[in-house]
Amino acid sequence: MSPLYPKLDTLQHTLGSPYSRTQPQQKPNANGPTPYQARLDLYPAYSIIDDSANKAKKLSAEAAREFEAASQRAQAKTGHIELYSGKYYAACTFGGMMACGLTHTAVTPLDLVKTRRQVDSKLYKGNFQAWGHIYRTEGMRGIFTGWSPTFFGYSAQGAMKYGWYEYFKKTYSDMAGPENASKYKTALYLGASASAEFLADLALCPLESIKVRMQATIPAQYKGTMDGFAKIVGAEGVGGLYKGLYPLWARQIPYTMMKFASFETIVEMIYDRLPGTKDDYSKGAQTGVSFAGGYMAGILCAIVSHPADVMVSKLNAYRKPGEGFGTVTSRIYKDIGLRGLWNGLPVRIVMIGTLTGLQWMIYDYFKIFMGLPTTGGGPPAKEEK
Repeated sequence: MSPLYPKLDTLQHTLGSPYSRTQPQQKPNANGPTPYQARLDLYPAYSIIDDSANKAKKLSAEAAREFEAASQRAQAKTGHIELYSGKYYAACTFGGMMACGLTHTAVTPLDLVKTRRQVDSKLYKGNFQAWGHIYRTEGMRGIFTGWSPTFFGYSAQGAMKYGWYEYFKKTYSDMAGPENASKYKTALYLGASASAEFLADLALCPLESIKVRMQATIPAQYKGTMDGFAKIVGAEGVGGLYKGLYPLWARQIPYTMMKFASFETIVEMIYDRLPGTKDDYSKGAQTGVSFAGGYMAGILCAIVSHPADVMVSKLNAYRKPGEGFGTVTSRIYKDIGLRGLWNGLPVRIVMIGTLTGLQWMIYDYFKIFMGLPTTGGGPPAKEEK
């Protein structure tokens, strides 16, 4: 007579574990994957992700080795760079040129829309609508209108701004003495950055004037930087290149004071709240802190300097030949009012926050490349005698 219930071997083979009770069980993965472990050949997405992650690690390691090798070659050619020496200030100047020239040029499409919306707030409804309209009517080249004066102008400005800032920061600290320099360090940051930007704007102003006029007119009234120089000087003299200098100072000096002082303060606060000291972290981590501190400082910069930025755009576009600065400023303010001075602020916050974060990251990367310490985070630890 056949049994009423299935045998244990039948149940175990159909529903149970493939391991027999009579056989000693091995630990999973002892001799390979268990029957329940996912097979990568059946799930290609997992295999692709793992493969991509491994490739990314290899590329990152290779890039780090290449960077270190190139850094060693550069340092071998230049020799040891002593802090606050002529070579040090030259390196800071070149780093500032790279940081500002490249980043400002990269965000030319944002700057174009911002400038046009400041001049005519009803021209576009939004950034994406603006870029779409510009692309359809002017092509890809139209989206980058003004890139050449932007590149040359902000390269010169960045070189002078960062180089002079390092110089003035050291000079003012020595004048104040160690105790006062530590006690009033924020005032030193503000004074050094204001002095540096005052000089840097003398190099920026002519090219900023060409850039704004190119971006504010549709189509652009100049073919490029040299064409703009020739036409402005021919029609208005050399003074035409500097008619926006006062509002440029009004925009850039508070901007730079906030940029440097807040960055130094924010970076120091970040390291104070992290375990250990700045020197305990890798160079990559330090540049990450530089980007974060720069982005937060950039938001503050955009807010502080925005009304003057609107005025610069309006003045370069609408100032009549021979019209006094006070007269044109009063006329523009009467037209746009207090609310108009804040037109385009959200776009500028995104642009300046990104710009400032990238500038500090590039600048500090270059300092690392040349064997120099990154900016901010307090003075280096004193060596014990």
